[in-house]
Amino acid sequence: MRRNHQILTTICLFLVFSGSTATAQQDKRRSSLTRAELKEIERLLKDLGYWPGPVDGQIDPATRSALIAFQKYLGRPITGEFTVGELEAIRTSTSPTPRDGAYEHVEVDLDRQVLLLVNGDGAVKVLPVSTGSGETFTDEGATSVAYTPRGRFIVYNKMVGWEYGPLGALFYANYISGGVAIHGSRNVRTQPVSHGCIRVPMFAAREVSRLMPLGTIVLVYDRISFVSAKSWSENPKLKLSASIE
Repeated sequence: MRRNHQILTTICLFLVFSGSTATAQQDKRRSSLTRAELKEIERLLKDLGYWPGPVDGQIDPATRSALIAFQKYLGRPITGEFTVGELEAIRTSTSPTPRDGAYEHVEVDLDRQVLLLVNGDGAVKVLPVSTGSGETFTDEGATSVAYTPRGRFIVYNKMVGWEYGPLGALFYANYISGGVAIHGSRNVRTQPVSHGCIRVPMFAAREVSRLMPLGTIVLVYDRISFVSAKSWSENPKLKLSASIE
């Protein structure tokens, strides 16, 4: 009788363990996405205005960058992980909206750490960026603060390919203020870490530069500092005088 009881107990424990394992495996499968779901994420992100690269169901730097930009813009946890929860959030999301309206310009939202390329219809292409960290640093014996200036600017100088300096390397730099540029970098963190420049992912740097010819209006702002440049767009003479200054 005792032996039968032991056998029954063993069977019950086996069934409980098997059920728990099966549930865990189902949960694991539920947290991962199929290739069809990954393609849906890429397609939806592209439709919303993010920059996922080819819609092929493959997770590459562009795809992950687009997800991070989405998470940054909406204030979601910045994980870069493709989950069912992120898919559901993307399905119910709307396109980012430029703060200064529908004319050709670039916006850098320092709070969200994203860059928006805006066309004349108000449609956007959105990338994650990393801007000035706010920390102090020393350059050629002088101490400075890693600060990204706020305000309205004009792309006044451009470089092709790599440019090397004492503070690091810049890829396809687009200068907007002094030595501050929008440029490609291999080190685009999810938080501000630059010396003041606006870093964009390497895969998009050439295209960003192509879409930002000389004279492009660039707005850089945070929650308390914003200046519209619509008057520059409506009156090119104002933009010209600003670029001369």
